[in-house]
Amino acid sequence: MDDIPTLAPLDRRFVNVLRWRGAVQSLALLAVAVVVELILADQALPNGLACGPALAIALWLTFVAPARKFAHWGFALDDRELQVAHGWLMRVHTIVPIGRVQHIDLAQGPIERACGIATVVLHTAGTDHSRVAVPGLSREAAEGVRDRIRAAIGASPW
Repeated sequence: MDDIPTLAPLDRRFVNVLRWRGAVQSLALLAVAVVVELILADQALPNGLACGPALAIALWLTFVAPARKFAHWGFALDDRELQVAHGWLMRVHTIVPIGRVQHIDLAQGPIERACGIATVVLHTAGTDHSRVAVPGLSREAAEGVRDRIRAAIGASPW
C-alpha cells in the first residue's frame, strides 16, 4: 500500500461558507419548528417543545459543526493523482488517477463567490464515484489545481 501523503488543508474561509450553509439550514428548521409550535399551542402542551430542540440544532449547525467538518478535509495533488480525504466517523479517502479525468469544473455558488471560495470538480471515466469534488479552495488555488491537472492530462501517456 502506498504511503498516504500529507494532505493540504482547505482555505480557512471555507469555514464561513459552511457557517452560512448551516445558517440557511437552521432558518428552514426553525421555520418548521415555529409551525409545529403553533399547531401544539392548541394542545395544552408546554411551549418550546419544538423550538427548544430546533434552536439547539440550529446553533450546532451554524457555530459548532462547520469548524469540525472543516478540520476533517484535506487534499493532495501530484503529477499522477489527486487524493481527497474527508469525514471523521466515516472517513473517505478518494484517489483519482489523473489519466482517468475526463473534464474539470470550477463551481461557485453565491455564498462561495462572496467568500472567495471555489470547488474543483473532477469527472472521471466510470460510473461509481465518477464525480470527485475538492471544495473550499481559494479561487486562485482552484484555478491552479485545475491548470495543473489539465497539464498533467496533456502529458499523460493514456
